Amino acid sequence: MKKRFLFPTLLALAGSSALADKVVNIGFSGPLSGGAAFYGKDVQSGIDMAIAELNRTGVTVKGEKVTFKLVALDDRYLPNETATNVKRLTSQGIDVVFVPHAGGILTVQPMTTRDPEFLLVAYSSEPKILDARNPLTFMLPPRYDNYLQPFAATQMKAFGKRLGLLGTNSAYGKQWTDAISDEWKKQGGTVLANNSVDYNTTVDYSSAVTKALADKPDVLFIGGPSQPTALVVKAAREQGFKGGFIVMDQAKFEQMDQVVPRNYLDGSVGVLPTKEFPGTQVFVTLYQRLYKKVPTSEAALNYMGMNIIAKAMELAGTTDNPEAIRAQLDAAAKALPQNKTVFKLYGVTDKGHVDAQFLVASVKGGQYTRLRLIKTFK
Repeated sequence: MKKRFLFPTLLALAGSSALADKVVNIGFSGPLSGGAAFYGKDVQSGIDMAIAELNRTGVTVKGEKVTFKLVALDDRYLPNETATNVKRLTSQGIDVVFVPHAGGILTVQPMTTRDPEFLLVAYSSEPKILDARNPLTFMLPPRYDNYLQPFAATQMKAFGKRLGLLGTNSAYGKQWTDAISDEWKKQGGTVLANNSVDYNTTVDYSSAVTKALADKPDVLFIGGPSQPTALVVKAAREQGFKGGFIVMDQAKFEQMDQVVPRNYLDGSVGVLPTKEFPGTQVFVTLYQRLYKKVPTSEAALNYMGMNIIAKAMELAGTTDNPEAIRAQLDAAAKALPQNKTVFKLYGVTDKGHVDAQFLVASVKGGQYTRLRLIKTFK
């Protein structure tokens, strides 16, 4: 376990104010600027909301009242900057760090078990995160390979067998592109040219869409942060594309339909909006009151994750032992009511993965049709 050092001034303050709450800093490294800034801020808002509630209601760890504070650093969606940020955070004695993108997570995951150790809260559906079997990783969303079969089968049946590729070219996007391509071929379809672009920096998607449509696809695979994904849809529809979309799980329908008309999304498959899940109404109402916008799973799952972390600290009797906190995640998840976990939650697996219910959906006539129930465990 890592050692803790207190400056003399802090020791003096502690002695003169014995009743003061212990401050527990929680780290965050994610995109807070650039094309993925909305995504990163959605994640941050869920953590902030949970922390505000926890501080208001009070958390006691081993008889000591604690107050949480989020220390958020911008990594611009760049894995090398994630690593720099995590080193900075852990050097300040932070034992829990949230990272919301696969490239950053996979870069810093090996650092978790070095000195200083820390618990990595991973918000990405990349299967490699779990495959690493890292003992100090806590992964929140479902693995994206749960989506491949129903997405491909639904769209191939509805529109045809020719798939165009127009996803983001981030590390996560490339993995998704490879996976959906393999599944499409497995189901007897034809995969066309890969016209992936950088959703974090691209402003005009017209030329990329034109190249993709030149191959006459029946279905387009798209996705990255929600706002640029919606611009890809806009460009495709305005260029006359009548086919379907397979929307990567990072992009959310409830944000895309604020950028383009809902009818542009007809024929799409993706993740059911958070507000459409049963039992999420309390969270949705509170979030909208605070942030004046519709919450996505970015906010909801990270709100859940922070609540589980706080409860695990209570059960473990420590705020600074990542291994002990990790060992109590399953018990903590099972002890929380759904208004704190948002989604129907079964626990946390021995691999450190949230085991919960999620739904995939298609858009037809401007309405969401549920396709399949997915449990995160796999």
